[in-house]
Amino acid sequence: MIGGGALLALLVAYWSAVWPYLTAVLLLGGSGALGWWLWRTDRMVRARDRRWRQDEEVKAGRRTLAGVDAMTGTEFEELVAGLCRRDGCTDVRRVGGSHDNGADVLARLPDGRTMVVQCKRYAPSSTIASRELRDLLGARVHFRADVAVFVTTTRFSRPSEKFAVEHGILAVHRDHLGLWNNGASLLSLSGVNGHGQGDSRHRARWKQAYGE
Repeated sequence: MIGGGALLALLVAYWSAVWPYLTAVLLLGGSGALGWWLWRTDRMVRARDRRWRQDEEVKAGRRTLAGVDAMTGTEFEELVAGLCRRDGCTDVRRVGGSHDNGADVLARLPDGRTMVVQCKRYAPSSTIASRELRDLLGARVHFRADVAVFVTTTRFSRPSEKFAVEHGILAVHRDHLGLWNNGASLLSLSGVNGHGQGDSRHRARWKQAYGE
């Protein structure tokens, strides 16, 4: 307290000589604080802008299939749910898990029909077998859904593709996923269900690119 009082007395006594320096210190300190606040605000705004641009890219479908391949199974399910919302589906829920009863996404189509979706993020070299589509049929019955959709990052075997068409399952293979991802609506893919996996030359190029 004595030291503080002495300092105050000296400050009063020499105020005319000290005040320019004290004012300069206060101005510099204020300028520094203002500069730090502006820098921090700029970083926050830039970060929000980056997140906004990323979200807009997702909405616009500007993501590559290679990026989809790098997703986890849960992230892929979230992607499919997001594409359903983009297409105007309502009541979209991701329900995937160990006790999902064969469903990963549930939704209601814009026309009111209920939909159950099974998602399989497999390596492009894999093939979807018919038994996996049978599981989806069970899910359609369990959830009393009007429409069943199977979405995968790979291709269907010939028997599984035929099975899907015969039982009214919309089979979205890798090529159709690319179309959906880039802006085509899910319902538009129903017009080419059971097609698009190419002829023998296409399948040969597929095997060359991804393996057996």
